[in-house]
Amino acid sequence: MAGYNTEVSHKGSTFHVQTQDKGINAHYIESIIYKSGKVLSSRRTFYTSFLNSLYLKDKITQIIEEQHKAILNEISEGKFDHL
Repeated sequence: MAGYNTEVSHKGSTFHVQTQDKGINAHYIESIIYKSGKVLSSRRTFYTSFLNSLYLKDKITQIIEEQHKAILNEISEGKFDHL
């Protein structure tokens, strides 16, 4: 499944956020936040509770979009300024 890669500038720094589904065997969505090529943080959201859902693919897409957007908002709000 596809994910998102976004670069965002904040206070003169460029952050790169990569969010993707790690696969049905891993059962989670992972976002990695980079600054100057270094990993600042990562976030995982497990979707094991939705594995038997008829709408699993839609739920995974929703989680990817929401998690990615939330991290971009956190960067804009300065959550990673200290790193």
